[in-house]
Amino acid sequence: MRRLNPEHMKSVIDLVNQGPYFRLLSMEVCELDLGYSKVMVDLERKHLNPFGGIHGGVFSSLIDTAAYWAVYCDVEENAGLISLDIKVDNLAPITEGRLAVEGKRIKAGRSVNSSTPA
Repeated sequence: MRRLNPEHMKSVIDLVNQGPYFRLLSMEVCELDLGYSKVMVDLERKHLNPFGGIHGGVFSSLIDTAAYWAVYCDVEENAGLISLDIKVDNLAPITEGRLAVEGKRIKAGRSVNSSTPA
């Protein structure tokens, strides 16, 4: 079974959390493992829409980030990785507190086939 270097994972987490977008949203990758990640944010006024609930873009960013980093440790170093699709349904407004989003890999594939019209 593949093992991760804890020192390398700590370095990756530190580097990611210093990224401009992560700092803008004050979100933090807290855990990385094979097929798993945990991303957290303490909600502030900047995360809210004009009606006082979490902005959908913030919610989507947290989910997208957790999904991306859950797969990161599973791919080869030079493979590359992107998000293709995300769907978010907000059932009730979140107005305050700490959000923790866990990403869990369900299935990993090698490629995505796309057809381009001629």
